[in-house]
Amino acid sequence: MISVMIVDDHPLVRAGLSTLIGSTDDLAVVADAGSGEQAVAFAVEHSPEVVLMDLSMPGIDGVEATRRLLVERPKTAVVVLTSFRDNTRVVEAMRAGAVGYLLKDCEPAELFAAIRAASRGDSPIDARIARALLPSATPSARDTLSTREAQVLRLITRGLSNKQIGAELGIAERTVKVHVGNVFRRIDVADRTSAAMWARDNLPSVDESQGY
Repeated sequence: MISVMIVDDHPLVRAGLSTLIGSTDDLAVVADAGSGEQAVAFAVEHSPEVVLMDLSMPGIDGVEATRRLLVERPKTAVVVLTSFRDNTRVVEAMRAGAVGYLLKDCEPAELFAAIRAASRGDSPIDARIARALLPSATPSARDTLSTREAQVLRLITRGLSNKQIGAELGIAERTVKVHVGNVFRRIDVADRTSAAMWARDNLPSVDESQGY
């Protein structure tokens, strides 16, 4: 069962989401918070695996609440659930540590899938706003990646840490760190989330059963 916390300053929204999520067999709402301050406190108290975070709230907004929550509970996956589509808010939320970004008019099935994906370590992003997270690198940057760098990038997309990537590829963690730095420079990104977004848009799909 995946534990979920809802953060929204509108009681009706929280009630509706709780009912919706409660209708599934594998998701359970363990807390709901009406403010950013409550979100941080309740995350510590209830240890949710996934947090659905609104952005527009009085006091501490969703961006700052995400930042503070992750200081206390760094393994929690925060998925923004908002009506804001502007690039600035998207980038701010992701830089604060959110792993996903959904719009409130998404379909229930999309919401459920996003919660499940976030719990697995993936980054569920609404296709309508995904472009806001893509770096300025052009698809031709793909051709500058070495075979090993492309392998590392695909494993970053799967949410693996440097240590896990090293184990997967049979190379030292410090070597992975060098490859990650090279990848970031080649495709002009500053973090793993942006790298994963670029990879999903620019690298050909790979049948994992055939290896990398």
